[in-house]
Amino acid sequence: MKIRTLQSFLRSYNSAVWIQFTGTVLSALTQFMIRPFLVLYLHDLMDGAVLLPILIVTLQPLCGMAAGIGGGTLSDRFGRKPVMLISLLLQTLSMAGYAVADSVVLFALTSVVNGIGSALFEPAANAQVSDIVRQEQQGEVYALLHMALNIGAAFGPALGLMLFTWNAHVVFWLAALLLGMYSLLLWTRLPAAPPPASHMVRGRKSSNSLSTFKSREMRLILLLTLCYLPLGFLYAQVNSTLPFHLQTHFGNYKAVLTLLLTFNGITVILLQLWIAKATARFSAHKMLGLAYVLLAGAALGYGIAPSLLFLLAAELMFSLGEMLHGPQIRKAISETAPAERLGYAFAIFGLGPQISRTLGPLIGGILLGRWGGAVLFILLAGSFLVIGGLQFKLLKIRSAYQNCRECLPSTTPAP
Repeated sequence: MKIRTLQSFLRSYNSAVWIQFTGTVLSALTQFMIRPFLVLYLHDLMDGAVLLPILIVTLQPLCGMAAGIGGGTLSDRFGRKPVMLISLLLQTLSMAGYAVADSVVLFALTSVVNGIGSALFEPAANAQVSDIVRQEQQGEVYALLHMALNIGAAFGPALGLMLFTWNAHVVFWLAALLLGMYSLLLWTRLPAAPPPASHMVRGRKSSNSLSTFKSREMRLILLLTLCYLPLGFLYAQVNSTLPFHLQTHFGNYKAVLTLLLTFNGITVILLQLWIAKATARFSAHKMLGLAYVLLAGAALGYGIAPSLLFLLAAELMFSLGEMLHGPQIRKAISETAPAERLGYAFAIFGLGPQISRTLGPLIGGILLGRWGGAVLFILLAGSFLVIGGLQFKLLKIRSAYQNCRECLPSTTPAP
């Protein structure tokens, strides 16, 4: 196989992709510096309280639900760039707010601003990829951006642990600086584009019949959103209940959590693009079915792993599962929604992460307190198998329906 030079590799994608890649590295670094340790920081700040820090953390996605839907619609109407810029400025403001907050009320208000800002960004950013990238290349680009996310995941936790141990305020000011840099990069380097609803995007067929979208396509996207919930719940536990579960088994639980997150990030950096290319020829329902089996094994491992070695094996299964899941599911959303409603479609799908991050810590905290971490993660493993089977059938039916529609013109006799 011919090995492409670095220059040809960089030119193989639109410059806007590389802007988003660079920005994703910066924003992910801020997320993974703070998210794994925020609940523990609030736990120490509030004299050992458990439920109150979890409630404050859940304010972010709770307030982001409506903002995400509105942001997706606004990006369809006014363009991706303005919405993405507003989102980053709100996130920058929230990081500065965390740095100066000195009460529960201020932390709660800052979490609200952060939740709104974070929710506005993802639908517009995901839809922008569909706007500018050829359909056959979208899975690879989503994989590239997932790799960028994990560059932040690889180095953010270790940096966050070091800085939180030294001075927590430095973490928040550094996060504000990095998000401000991304805002400046987006403002100065990303070309403004006409609103997607006003023109044809990358040759995609634009449908003016929104009633059709609201019926068949919307039902499929809503079902895919529901199928995302187990994965979202598992992500939510990593940032809320998993640290407390690890605390009961490992004396150096913060270092163990940091090692797991760093291992995950490095694994994705090394393997994500290769996996995306190697699995491109396989159908989405098979790859997503395999992903949910792997994620079930990861959840089970988190719950019952007797040693660090078993935990790392579980983390490897998690890494492989999310590498299969992320690019495939975003490509499926892109292929399902009409061009002028891409932002709205990704906003609907974005409800899955928001609901998971809102309810996941609360439900996980209740189960952890009542039955312990083992039961919590075993139940999660079971949900992956059940919902994964549903998603497998759903996407298999979708694939058969699309193939049938493609065959109709050639099988219909001429008049």
